[in-house]
Amino acid sequence: MKRYFLLILLSLNVLTIFAQSTLVDKTRSFRQANEHQLLQEFMGLLSIPNVVYDTIGIQKTANYIVKMMEERGIKTQKLDATTKGVPPAIYGEVIVPNATKTLVFYAHYDGQPVNPNQWAEGIKPFEAVFLDASLEKGGKIIDVPKASESINPEWRIYGRSASDDKAGVFTILSAYQAITKMGIKPSVNLKFFFEGEEEAGSTHLEEILAKHKDKLKADLWVICDGPVHQSGRKQVVFGVRGDVNMEVKVFASKRPLHSGHYGNWAPNPANLLVNLLATMKDTKGKVLIKGFYDDVTPLTALEKQALANIPPPDEQMRNELGFVRAEGDGKSLAELISLPSLNINGIASANVGKMVANIIPTSATAALDLRLVLGNDAQRQVQKVIEHIKSQGYYVTTNESITDEERLKYPLIARVQAKEGYNAQRTKMDLPIAQLIIKAVQSTSKENIVLMPSSGGSLPLYLFDKHLSTPTITVPIANHDNNQHAENENIRIQNLWSGLETYVALMSIQ
Repeated sequence: MKRYFLLILLSLNVLTIFAQSTLVDKTRSFRQANEHQLLQEFMGLLSIPNVVYDTIGIQKTANYIVKMMEERGIKTQKLDATTKGVPPAIYGEVIVPNATKTLVFYAHYDGQPVNPNQWAEGIKPFEAVFLDASLEKGGKIIDVPKASESINPEWRIYGRSASDDKAGVFTILSAYQAITKMGIKPSVNLKFFFEGEEEAGSTHLEEILAKHKDKLKADLWVICDGPVHQSGRKQVVFGVRGDVNMEVKVFASKRPLHSGHYGNWAPNPANLLVNLLATMKDTKGKVLIKGFYDDVTPLTALEKQALANIPPPDEQMRNELGFVRAEGDGKSLAELISLPSLNINGIASANVGKMVANIIPTSATAALDLRLVLGNDAQRQVQKVIEHIKSQGYYVTTNESITDEERLKYPLIARVQAKEGYNAQRTKMDLPIAQLIIKAVQSTSKENIVLMPSSGGSLPLYLFDKHLSTPTITVPIANHDNNQHAENENIRIQNLWSGLETYVALMSIQ
């Protein structure tokens, strides 16, 4: 009897694999027949400035996406926050009769600020262009392919938000377009949610989720953001790190001083600051701040096994990035992103290069980025840093200006300001809905996909647990070398096509 049952299961698996393989083939045929039109629409989306603080550009981007959705027959509306003037979330839904599950597909349409002068010659952030390879491999700008010309999947498209995260919006909507054009009825209710404030920390997302709670009910949120694994394999990610940013500014003299007349006597704030920062981490990258790792929730046995199964990208990435010794005292990259981190995003004090002057500056500032894992609390982690600064002899204030009384009373003064930040989130890997997602993504890949307990990046996904009691799983599509948040952001075309196949499969889960 047991043998007979196993034969039935094997037969069902074969049939499932065959059906899924057929779905991938159908999707590929649809894409090949429509890839010029798909990329033309994508290039149009990339041409609209979408810097998160540019309200006009954000509104234009939102309107373009609404048009994309309505052209696909998706019932669409904008969801406002309680606060006025906040970028809306764009919402759409496709309700399937007799469907027993509902998935919400999330991406964000805002982008990071840009400095056009930092981009490569001939590439402008909001005038997307094709390159025949990545810049690092000597890629050159090429003409937009004509309808009669083939498109090389190894080409890149360069432009702000090409990967983060207009690629996510494009992939989700193109997957739904493919399903309808192929005559496939979705197996689940589909909802779409495109946020317009993610790059500013999703400041008002909580308001939007709370205000529209009933409309956003679902069994799972599928997040399309971030890169695939460095090996190129597709991955399913079950959590994200939290994030909170701090600014530490130390003060010395009230005015700049001649470095010859006052050097060796007047305190130099740049020197003070780098010495302070050096007390926060050792030479192997371990954070030395008291209690920094104390409240970390340990990985489960299943999560530890998933980490052990991940193909290690460490050597590949060291060679790619050009350094010999990594931090972490021998721990792998996958292990280290499961721990909280402290990163110096930038340091400023006076000038360098052609603008350098022989002075002792008045202040020095460091921007700190604290990545959080499950168990950490954003404000508690900030307070640990503040207490550490105090332990180094500093008087700490949050005030914008420093009074003369404070200057004459305290030898070491630091102003510390922190943003609100948000905590980490992690979904259990053994949930039944999670297994369906894994199965769907695996059906589109000949290689074993990567199961990642948590990504190194951050999204405020804890809010979906808090307000909607709904788990989230991230299924990224972008190439790992996409330069997100930086100059020369790009997307490899094959990643768009592979992502399309993935999201068609996700919209067809059984």
